[in-house]
Amino acid sequence: MIISPAERLQHFEEYYFSKKLEEIRLLNRQGHDILNLGIGSPDLMPSETTVKALVESAWKPGNHGYQSYRGIPQLRSSFASWYTKTYGVELDPETEILPLMGSKEGITHISLAFLNPGDKVLVPELGYPAYRSATLLAGGIPVNYPLDEKTWYPDFAAFSRIDLTSVKIIWINYPHMPTGAPPSREMFGQLVSWASEKNILIAHDNPYGLVLNETPPLSILYEEGAMDVAIELNSLSKSHNMAGWRVGWVSGHKDYINTILKVKSNFDSGMFRGIQDAAVEAMNNPPQWHDDRNSIYRDRRAAVWEMLDKLGCEYSRNQVGMFLWALIPAAIDDVEDWVDHILHNHNVFFTPGFIFGSKGRRFIRISLCSDRKIFIEAKERLKNLNYPKK
Repeated sequence: MIISPAERLQHFEEYYFSKKLEEIRLLNRQGHDILNLGIGSPDLMPSETTVKALVESAWKPGNHGYQSYRGIPQLRSSFASWYTKTYGVELDPETEILPLMGSKEGITHISLAFLNPGDKVLVPELGYPAYRSATLLAGGIPVNYPLDEKTWYPDFAAFSRIDLTSVKIIWINYPHMPTGAPPSREMFGQLVSWASEKNILIAHDNPYGLVLNETPPLSILYEEGAMDVAIELNSLSKSHNMAGWRVGWVSGHKDYINTILKVKSNFDSGMFRGIQDAAVEAMNNPPQWHDDRNSIYRDRRAAVWEMLDKLGCEYSRNQVGMFLWALIPAAIDDVEDWVDHILHNHNVFFTPGFIFGSKGRRFIRISLCSDRKIFIEAKERLKNLNYPKK
């Protein structure tokens, strides 16, 4: 007899991308040569000095044992210095920073650290699915909160219509994924004031601020009073081309950090020293390195704009991050069917927006993590798109 799975898994299906990647793999085995424009996995290399630091550290015999759950002091100090330089936020590297094996790990750790069964969590009605999943895994109850479709900011006027009883956490993510909406000081300040009044913890997921951002990046921790009601996740995955390295961190008040550490220390045995040493080096990447990365993304984005124009999609040219969020033509009835038609008939894959929430049902998301020639090839394949219209 097969042992039954945990009841908590009744809320879950296999992650959309997991199923779709398997479908794409099978199509490629059949000779289809799919152009996958859906997954946001950076294809560019980390800086040369970052890779060299990894190699040099890996050759040191003493670096292969278990490491501290808090990370090496040099790593925490580099994160703190980077926060001061990037956001103007002063953090104590000893008590207010906790390195993570990627910020996605932190989403689950935060949920397990602060939620009791039945606690409610406000999740954006359009956003990263992991916020909802981690809430459910921790026994919490996800509650959608509305976003203003003009700004994709929290709709504070609508909050008065939400029962906030038992709400413990609100998840936010700016620059916003999937829409690319940049944050504002005014919005962050309003959110901190609201959370202070309601006694709700803000969990801000902030991995995209250095990618195609034409304005100085922002941290919610800069706002007055934020350290009392907010924690912030950050990562080297997108900003430093290190997604597979799994290096992130959470910043906030020492009491919040210590609470999260209680969970983390029961889940892993520390990050490999070589990766930590390399991350320290990555934090020293000069501004020119980031400018060069963004220049590549700008060229790719221009090619995607051309493709979206040919498809008749609408989109903002002020999006931040490594994705483009686009409204599909009104003549298309079903975005999932349209995406599948393009996949199976033109060998190009886009991410349908509905996987990020119901407000995304008329949208697609395209990743910029492919060579520019791939986008040119995709536009060529789609020039004779013959999807039946209503």
